[in-house]
Amino acid sequence: MANLIRANVDNEMVKAVAAVVFKGHWDNLLKPKIGSFVTSTTISQALLHISQYYFSLSWSFFQWAESVPNYKHSLQSSWTMIYILTKQKHFKTAQDMLQKVAVKNFLSSPTVLNALVRSNMNNDVNSHLLSWLVIFYANSKLPHDAIQVFEHMRVCKLMPHTHACTTLLNSLVKDGLTDTLWKIYKKMQKIGVLPNIYIYNVLMHACCKSSDVERADDLLREMEFKATLPDLYTYNTLISLYCKKGMHYEALCVQDRMERAGVCPDIVTYNSLIYSYCREGRMREALRLFKEIKGSTTNLVTYTTLIDGYCRANNVAEALRLKAAMEAKGLYPGVVTYNSILRKLCEQGQMKDANILLNEMNEKKVIPDNVTCNTLINGYCKIGDMKSALKVKNKMLEGGLKPDRFTYNAMIHGFCKVKDTDGAKEVLFDMVRVGLFPSYCSYSWLVDAYCHLNNEVAVVSLPDEFARGGHLVDVSFYRAIIRRLCRRGKIDGAEKVFHIMQTNGVLGDSLIYATLAYAYFMVGKVDAASYLLDDMYKRRLMITLKIHAILSYLACAFPGIADHCGSSSLEYVYFNCWYPADLYKRAKVDSVLDWHHSNLHRGTVLMFSAGYIFDTVLAPAFGLTLNPQAAAEAEKVLLASLANI
Repeated sequence: MANLIRANVDNEMVKAVAAVVFKGHWDNLLKPKIGSFVTSTTISQALLHISQYYFSLSWSFFQWAESVPNYKHSLQSSWTMIYILTKQKHFKTAQDMLQKVAVKNFLSSPTVLNALVRSNMNNDVNSHLLSWLVIFYANSKLPHDAIQVFEHMRVCKLMPHTHACTTLLNSLVKDGLTDTLWKIYKKMQKIGVLPNIYIYNVLMHACCKSSDVERADDLLREMEFKATLPDLYTYNTLISLYCKKGMHYEALCVQDRMERAGVCPDIVTYNSLIYSYCREGRMREALRLFKEIKGSTTNLVTYTTLIDGYCRANNVAEALRLKAAMEAKGLYPGVVTYNSILRKLCEQGQMKDANILLNEMNEKKVIPDNVTCNTLINGYCKIGDMKSALKVKNKMLEGGLKPDRFTYNAMIHGFCKVKDTDGAKEVLFDMVRVGLFPSYCSYSWLVDAYCHLNNEVAVVSLPDEFARGGHLVDVSFYRAIIRRLCRRGKIDGAEKVFHIMQTNGVLGDSLIYATLAYAYFMVGKVDAASYLLDDMYKRRLMITLKIHAILSYLACAFPGIADHCGSSSLEYVYFNCWYPADLYKRAKVDSVLDWHHSNLHRGTVLMFSAGYIFDTVLAPAFGLTLNPQAAAEAEKVLLASLANI
């Protein structure tokens, strides 16, 4: 009864507000006597009531209310006005207003969407509004919000516009969410969305990005079955995919097929085919195709692709001839073109010619990029001219460019090559200071340089030097040093670093134990290796391929070794429990182990590194972006492996 009375009061208030608007006495609504009873729901209902008679009046009243000081339209009243504008086919105004509202409010929330859609039960209008919202979120690089809106439309049986579907799928391709894209596409098909050429082209682009030839072929057959004729973009994408996979015959077949269908190849088609030949060093075929280009004008990409191809084929003279030919045609080389030639000159140690080309870039106002500087730095480091390499690095910083991991690694390698360990160490410290993590190679070059100078003490003191400099000395640091020392046969030094690691409270991983144990076995220190393996067993560290190889070698070389192992040792468990002396049974164990390491183990490691741990722990902590494609690949490997168990 109370609710009925309340509804009647609200209805009367809506009529009263509408009457004031109709009479033009809008300022009366600002009086406390009336205004204090006017809610956002009242305004929304009044707008709907007024629009039934005079749409323009409802729009004018909404704009007037917006200009009133200290008044702000609620989400409900704004949505109602957008609904009215859409119903009256004022689409542009409605879209602009929807975008402004979407920026300020979290509209993709299912609760909010449910409340807004239920407030006005016109399916056609709601389909328009939510389709625009999908487009807005997709274009704003918020694919997950766009998916939420699409899912709400699907649940509410609202048909999304084809343009909204295309935009959503395209945003998923751009973000590398290929698996999500195919799931959404299947849902679109289930609710009755009929794919057009634009949707098919987006799907074909997804196949190209994920190098999925089989799915692309299926998609083309589906298009033919549904009488959707492929266009130039479809054919070009398919040719690009085949070229990417090195499938030249199939790419040329598509070119022939498109010509027979009346679709003329453009320069993008030819560029893809030329790139495919150049990548494999087939310059004769690339040049023949270049000369056969008809109906299209060669562009900067065409010439740059050929120039890069000739440089990779060690024919700099022909590359320079093509550069001159393109300039004669009025096409001026960009930084990518110059980088291709510079790379080859630096590889061949022709630094004088490289500098002449660099001066030419300056004269023509072609601004060098990171690749240009890294190429020059690497070139100087290879010939041991570290003074010039440092000059390029300084100019790089002056030009606003940021040295990357390649820059630092090239310089570390260069300093180590000229046996300047202090310079290499300084660059390594600098690398860590700017937040870049050295690789195994970074450390191994430094270790090699010290070993060449017979200065093993300096290698052993590296952890302390790093710690004194305030740098993090983690397990990856010790792993790199120990591995390199073991590989060079410096077992004593590796052992010292291992003890320093334990003293500093850093626990070694499987790779460290396996490397050191293997090194002990190779020099005949069986007891020391056995101790390490026992420690590894107690810590329940994973048995790697290298440990399996060590134990397999021992089992074959010393058939009676199991009798000398303690019952709690890793060797005892290995030899007596699951690596039998019978050769037939042992072969079965080997096959299972090989399968485990190449499939199940790989899939699990990839799954956790690329997917779960990266997404939930590392990405939020370091502000990094997730690689969904790598996670999807890992998931496929893991699931396929589990299916075989």
